[in-house]
Amino acid sequence: MKKNDNPKSIAFILGLFSAVLSTAILLFFTRDWVSVVLNFIFIFFLCFFTFHYILNAFIFDKIKTIYRNIYQYKTSQDPPLFDEIVQKSDPLTTVSNDVLEWMKSNQKEMNDLKELESYRKEFLGNVSHELKTPIQSIQGYIHTLLDGALEDKKVNRLFLEKAGNSTQRLIELVDQLTSISILEGKSAPLILSKFDMIKLTEEVFEIVDNKAKKLNIQLGFQEKNAKQVMVEADRSKIRQVMVNLIVNAIKYGKEDGYVSVGFYDMDQTLLIEVSDDGQGISNEHLPRLFERFYRTDKGRSRDQGGTGLGLSIVKHIIEAHQQMINVRSTVGVGSIFGFTLKKGA
Repeated sequence: MKKNDNPKSIAFILGLFSAVLSTAILLFFTRDWVSVVLNFIFIFFLCFFTFHYILNAFIFDKIKTIYRNIYQYKTSQDPPLFDEIVQKSDPLTTVSNDVLEWMKSNQKEMNDLKELESYRKEFLGNVSHELKTPIQSIQGYIHTLLDGALEDKKVNRLFLEKAGNSTQRLIELVDQLTSISILEGKSAPLILSKFDMIKLTEEVFEIVDNKAKKLNIQLGFQEKNAKQVMVEADRSKIRQVMVNLIVNAIKYGKEDGYVSVGFYDMDQTLLIEVSDDGQGISNEHLPRLFERFYRTDKGRSRDQGGTGLGLSIVKHIIEAHQQMINVRSTVGVGSIFGFTLKKGA
């Protein structure tokens, strides 16, 4: 829009044209020059102010709003502050609203892409770091053995065992990344069946019993349940969920503490809760707890062999069942991870 294309200039031209036209018509009927001059002045000012008001109120203000929104959209590094949509039905307001809706939608897409790009960079950085750590350990042990430690019976077996542990950690990491990829891609459909959650939990207790005994942590049920608590789900995947949650509870539990599992009837669903009396999790960590590689205590969990993928896998499995998972925690008191499953008949 040119600088001289403003309401005053256009209103002046339109007012002048209207006054000249009106004067020409009046001259056709009369030669009273006083009336002609007064008519010219009156018509000019009347049309000037009328057109100026109409142009400002109904056209130029709306065009300026469109230009202002476009300018903010083009120049703002942060999300621009757009004008609000006006509830009117005239053509220019409709155009302004359409432009505004498009810019807001496009801005949201751009923000989503930026967030996705940031997440991708963080994810690749985490994967690189997690893969590099065991690879460097394996490399260090092998080079030490090749440099002469292989002949030293006091250390050769120890170094080979440590290299084997690092290899196992690497395999677990790749397996977990593959599991997440499969769950996200939905390439492996759920194999649904009806099974007893009490029996499944007892199986998991047996699997993790040695880990619990090292810290003298008691495993048990929150309260005495019926002989059977039936659900309908993918048994192998829910078994993986229970293993991950109970191992996590043991890992962050306290010596001589407890880890318990409770079942609660929620009408159409069953709520399963895994509780511990460990160190707890501060509120700042809770929103990101189920993200890949996120750790509340990076040094401690890495030393204990955690990959930071367990809770992310748990979340994907539960959401694949179209159910919910949540966590409640108090620092110094403990944590409760709860998820729902469809009840079996």
